Amino acid sequence: MSLRHSYRLIAPVYDSFVDRATRHLRRDSLAHLPEQPARVLLAGLGTGLDAPWLPLQHQYVGLDLTPAMLARALPRFQHLHFTPLLGDVRQLPLASASFDHVVLHLILAVVNQPEACLTEAARVLKPGGSILILDKFLRPGQRAPLRRLLTPLSSRVATRMDVVFEEVLNRTPDLHLELDQPALAGGWFRRIRLRKYQP
Repeated sequence: MSLRHSYRLIAPVYDSFVDRATRHLRRDSLAHLPEQPARVLLAGLGTGLDAPWLPLQHQYVGLDLTPAMLARALPRFQHLHFTPLLGDVRQLPLASASFDHVVLHLILAVVNQPEACLTEAARVLKPGGSILILDKFLRPGQRAPLRRLLTPLSSRVATRMDVVFEEVLNRTPDLHLELDQPALAGGWFRRIRLRKYQP
């Protein structure tokens, strides 16, 4: 089952499973967006659960692979300067260095090529810009046998459970780590901020 198909099926019940558990995590992550007006990409928008915590002064582009998820997100962004976009986070239909900040909430551990997702986020990010990440990751060397065992099944339906963030970051040398904090489930979920090097 493709992610586009599975998330079309999941869309009507997605909020019931995800909203309450991640509400405070999203708020804390998005608090790192600056006060100065900027252009922000929300990559892997989902049903738009970030919307209540987004500062009003920015211009947002929200991208998702699934029309059903985008349709559910749209009403939540009526109070914001917002442009919806259908597309794949692994091949962003966007110009290089066209965003000041990129938000990757619960998407790196969903796609089957997280390295491509982060590389594309770095490509469309301006030098000096930031990437805000909220997701579940294994630590380097962490065995987590049950999570690894379940990943072939879970990745077909909704998400991977075996992504090691440090391995993903190592493939994107123009980004450096500014913040890495445990956020939920004993540090399985992490709140991360990256910065793109300036030439």
